[in-house]
This record gives sequence, structure tokens and C-alpha cells, in this order.
Amino acid sequence: MNIASLLGRAAKLTPGRIAVFDGTAPVWSYAAWGSLAARLAGGLVENHGLRPGDRVALVMRNCPDYLALLFACWRAGLVCVPVNAKLHAREIAHILDDSAAALVFVTADLAGTVSEALDFIQQRQPPVVAIGSRDHRALAQSDEAAERDVAAGDPAWLFYTSGTTGRSKGAVLTHRNLRAMTLGYLAEVDTVSPGDCILHPAPLSHGSGLYALPHVAGMAAQVVPESGRFDPAELASLLRSHRGCAFFAAPTIVTRLMSAGVIGDAEHAGLKTIIYGGGPMYVEDSRHALEVFGQRLVQIYGQGESPMTITVLPRSLHEDVGDGMLDHRLGSVGYAQAIVSLRVAGGDGATLPAGEIGEVLVRGDSVMSGYWNNPEATAAALRDGWLHTGDLGSLDEHGLLTLKDRSKDVIISGGVNIYPREVEEVLLLHPAVAEVAVFGRRHPDWGEEVVAALSLHEGASVATAELDALCGAHIARFKKPKHYRFFDALPKNSYGKILKTELRRQAD
Repeated sequence: MNIASLLGRAAKLTPGRIAVFDGTAPVWSYAAWGSLAARLAGGLVENHGLRPGDRVALVMRNCPDYLALLFACWRAGLVCVPVNAKLHAREIAHILDDSAAALVFVTADLAGTVSEALDFIQQRQPPVVAIGSRDHRALAQSDEAAERDVAAGDPAWLFYTSGTTGRSKGAVLTHRNLRAMTLGYLAEVDTVSPGDCILHPAPLSHGSGLYALPHVAGMAAQVVPESGRFDPAELASLLRSHRGCAFFAAPTIVTRLMSAGVIGDAEHAGLKTIIYGGGPMYVEDSRHALEVFGQRLVQIYGQGESPMTITVLPRSLHEDVGDGMLDHRLGSVGYAQAIVSLRVAGGDGATLPAGEIGEVLVRGDSVMSGYWNNPEATAAALRDGWLHTGDLGSLDEHGLLTLKDRSKDVIISGGVNIYPREVEEVLLLHPAVAEVAVFGRRHPDWGEEVVAALSLHEGASVATAELDALCGAHIARFKKPKHYRFFDALPKNSYGKILKTELRRQAD
């Protein structure tokens, strides 16, 4: 059940096929990648004395070495702790300390941040290996290590949550979880064949890294942008150079790529699939994306606790078949993936009928085993065999799930629930509005009042009276924002999610 076996299988079946590109430059064949991972695994054990179950943190920008270390750790029976490269030193320190990392790998651009992070750790400070250093190169001189036998329930990846509402928690993803996610992708999200590739403009520490696995299973190539990040012009260039390209992106990245105006026929020739998720994709943005990219969109809904594997809205449901339901489908996150069970429950835990709003619950082989070293949080999230996601939504009669908001984001004004996404969808209908986030602010009489934060397209302007009139034409009066705040750009975390916590703080 070791997830590293996927690379070993591909190395045997397609040894000469290029497996990893740095931009357009070939880096390793499958045979070379498999051999390197095996030697690195041997070095981790021989040079650093790591034992099965030890945690290895990767504080790295996207680069080919990231992929080699992931599979090396798994081959040795170690647990990967991919760390968001854009976190503050204090946040990185928390992850290193919480996971009790035995070793840290760092790219040169992040060496200073990691050094600062270590100063915040009061107890044992883990050793750090810089990518490209003598210590790093020495690992690859070791003998190849055999793939370690692991149990399906053994930890493979500690997936730390974004921590926008408090200290991040490490969701324990097992070898079984990663295998289920891989099979779920291949069954329902996208097909993968030799000759295809996955681009990695999004962080390998999260969704993009997870989706490396089904592409290894399908013996496709991994393409890491030379910049190690999202750059519209660079991404367009890669689409012109490679074929059968898929990539994962947050909705904000999809909209940035559309706005850049770099996608045309030449890029379409290389683009196979854009898988989007990690935040709301509004209906107007979805329609625009279909115009720009064509029928190449797939939406997924997941969490670190059930990585990329709760629902899917496939290409077929992005198509306008003349039934008048396209906007409804685009406003949903699709139906439950076949590898999970999903239901919407009320406060008493009972399943709600179609159309009623409640908490989204999920169970299946993709659901985490718990939070690392946090039994209280585990007990709160995993109850009665179900993961309680904290997301509110409703299922329609066809099984399509529409998310309303996180339970903490619901605005209660005058005792009535107001779901921010409903208001956001309306405000985005105005052509001047580029981004919007709706949230609640304390009010002495009503409990909360509705506030809308907006950024506008470059050169655009809008009067609040226009926005009021737009809301009045689409939603009930009590849902209309009482205040509008305008920003050059809304604050976001490193994954592109709008930080409503920061907006609330500024509004108080």
C-alpha cells in the first residue's frame, strides 16, 4: 500500500519516458526519477538516521527536487510535511514544532525565513538541509533503498490547514487516503495517459502536489515552471510547448489568467483540463472561463481533511445543453465523488431533505485519520463516522451540492440567516466589480449587519446607489449590504482565498 509504489511501477513500465520537466527542459526519465528517489531514501536513513514514521518538512518553492523528496520520503516509510512557502516565519515555526519534524529541506530563497522560524522554536530545533548543498548532494550518492512496507493506515502526508482563523492543524493523510484520492481523480476528475502532463503553477505543498500522484499513476509528465510559481505569460508559454496539459488552480488564479489575455488558439492546443477548487467560483466567472478556455473546466470540492475528494463537477455539467439549468450547475460544486458518501445534516445530526441547508458531512477512504497530536480537534471533526466539514450547503433532487458558506461566515441579522455567497453572486453581476467579499459586522440592535468589500476592474467606477439597485433587483431587502468598502485588491492568503477575518478586523 506504500504510495511510493506508483513511481516504482511507472519506472518499470515506461523507464525511458520523460517524467519531470523544469519548464521545457527535461530533467528525469521515469527510470532516473525512480532511481534518484530510492537513493535519496537510502540517504535519509543512512546519513540522518531517520526511522519509519519520522516527519520530514519541505519548506521549498516549487522545483523538481520537491517531487523527488516526496517519493523518497514515502519509499523510506517517512511522513512528508509540505509547508506553504509563503507563510510567516512564526507560522512555519508552529508547523515544524507541532509536527516534531526530524529534518527540514529548504530552497535557497526560503533559507532566511526558516532560520528565523527556528529562533521561535524553544525546544529541539531540527537540522536543515539546503537544496543543492553538499549534504543534499550526498544523499543521492547512497545505495538505493528498498521500498519500505507500510500499513494502509500509516501516515504519509501531514496536510496543515491554512490557519486563517487560528493556528493551523495537521490533517493526517495516510497511504490509504492518498491512494483513494488518486483513484478518485482517475475515475471522475480527468483521464491521464502517457504523453499527458500536469503543470504545477500552484503550490506543490497543497492541491497541485496531491495531483502529482494520479499523473504518476497514469505515467504522465510533471512540468514545474522555472519560476516555481504562477505567472500568466510563463504558463501560456508552457501550454504552447507541451501537450495534454492539466493543472490545478484556485478560482482567483483562473480569473487572473483570463484577465491576462494570454490564452488563444495556440494555448488551447496544449490545454486539456483546468481543475479548479479551493474557494468559490462565481457563476459569472464560470461563464467567462468557459468562453476563454472552452469545455476544459472541472470543479472539485475538498478539504485538507478529505483532500480534493468530496465532490466533482465534470466537463459534461459545464456544458449548456439547453435545459435552462446551466447557471444552477455552475453555482454548485457538483455531486459526491464515487469514493465517498455525502449528506447534509441539521444540528441534531439527522439528514436533511433536498433543498434544506445544513452542514456538509462526508465519509470514505479519503477522509483523514485525524489531526496530528490534537485529539480534541479530531473528536470535534470526526463524529459518528463522519467528517464534519464546517461548510454549509444543500443538496438538490439530483444530488448536486451547492455550498452556501462556512458555518462561521453565516450572517445572522435580526435573527435571520444571510448567506454571503448569495449576495456576492449578485454584486459580481455589475461589470465594474472584479472581486467581492460579504461578511457580517456587529450591530447593537440587529446582532450583525451586512458589509460588502469590493475591488473594481482597472479604470472602472461605480456608485453605491447602483449596487443597491442591483441588489434590490435580485435579493430580499434585508440581505442588501448596509455598507460598502472599496479596496485596490482584497486581502488573500497564499492560496488565493480572500481573508474575511482580515476584512472583519478592518471593519470593526
